[in-house]
Amino acid sequence: MDFSDERWAGLSGGYRVACDPRPALQMLWSHPDHKAAWEELWNELHHQGDIGEASYASVPALVELVKRNEARDWNPFALAALIEECRLEPRNPPLPDWLSDGYRQAWTQLFALALAKLADATDETLLNSLMAVVATHKGLPMLARLAILSESERRDMLDEAGWA
Repeated sequence: MDFSDERWAGLSGGYRVACDPRPALQMLWSHPDHKAAWEELWNELHHQGDIGEASYASVPALVELVKRNEARDWNPFALAALIEECRLEPRNPPLPDWLSDGYRQAWTQLFALALAKLADATDETLLNSLMAVVATHKGLPMLARLAILSESERRDMLDEAGWA
């Protein structure tokens, strides 16, 4: 991951203002459970369905974090799935050409990592995040949206629809 690329400094995040996620991402590489760093990424890279180029640039770094860290953290999977879901919305900026190859390669790797972790995952939030990645990668955005919800949220939705 090349954090020295000057283009990082001019990227925008979910609020459509300058957003440099590198410090938070670097913090997570040395402290994968750093709560404040995760909060910063969640808050800055996504806002009410809006994302920016910094969001796209962060996905390969999130995948690298998963590869480096054997912990079963749901954050990188869920955040990457959310970014990809938002990427498809016409109101969000297109994926810049200079990020395209790395972003797509990261998604291929993330899908493989999610499949590998599914076998022994037991935490509901992690399972939901892994399933959202699988559904997103397979081009099923509505299934991904449902997957990310908790079991009780899905049950409530089905109850309200008269299906449970």
